Amino acid sequence: MADLDPDLWLDACRSAARAAAAELAKLTTRSERERSMGRGEGGDETVAVDQAAEGAVVAALERVHGRGNSFTLISEELGTRHFGESDVRVVVDPVDGSANAKRGIPFYSLSIAVASGPRFGDVEIGYVKDFSSGEEWTAVRGDGAQLNGEPLTETPRHEIELLSLEATRTHLVAEYIPAFLTVADRLRIMGSCALSLCHFAAGRVDAVCSLRPIRSVDIAAGQLLALEQGLAVQLIDGEPLGSAPLDLSHRSRVVATAAADTCDHLARTLRRVVPTDRVHG
Repeated sequence: MADLDPDLWLDACRSAARAAAAELAKLTTRSERERSMGRGEGGDETVAVDQAAEGAVVAALERVHGRGNSFTLISEELGTRHFGESDVRVVVDPVDGSANAKRGIPFYSLSIAVASGPRFGDVEIGYVKDFSSGEEWTAVRGDGAQLNGEPLTETPRHEIELLSLEATRTHLVAEYIPAFLTVADRLRIMGSCALSLCHFAAGRVDAVCSLRPIRSVDIAAGQLLALEQGLAVQLIDGEPLGSAPLDLSHRSRVVATAAADTCDHLARTLRRVVPTDRVHG
């Protein structure tokens, strides 16, 4: 496995975030932001906000490569691109919550995870930038999680009051809601899984679950913040979290709670629901 320099990579993440924010600021109207640019390698529609942010992020990472650092980029829209030969993976969602971004709803983010190898268990650095609030969420494996450079001090409640749902469609919410009646008192549907995991790590919500299988780019950074807080995160479709690949083909629903037993219970609850629509999208 590769040795990573946290200072180098966090500086790169911050440069990427500044560049992406500058490009997004140029898209001032909804019609500009939501203009379709085709389909990304992840399979979803790429809109102008996605392409603008990704271009800025890739340019920032190219400068890192130009200083002698090799890595493989895995990005929501671009797919996989090799910058030299290395075990290092840089997993990017340039705009997590693009449906919010294109409509001007202030809850969308840049998510970057840097890993020493090809699996979730290799993620060493997590970076999430809230483009609207300006909050910067970071984690370095073994050194804890931070918000704006300060350690997170709050944690979620073991008894779930606020459950944040992500990767939702209206029919999925309708099908899953009965299962949640005995699990959580209140629900939130925010629209950026990366940010929801960060808010969970800080105790702003007590649990997170996705109702559709999602890709590594959505959660690779946020899950590290939660794990560094000693919280429980599970993938419930396929491989366990630590051995799941950091690529664009593997998808799983994810659950995150304060404790392992609660996480197991929520995972079992999700598995019992068989949605009528199995299409990923």
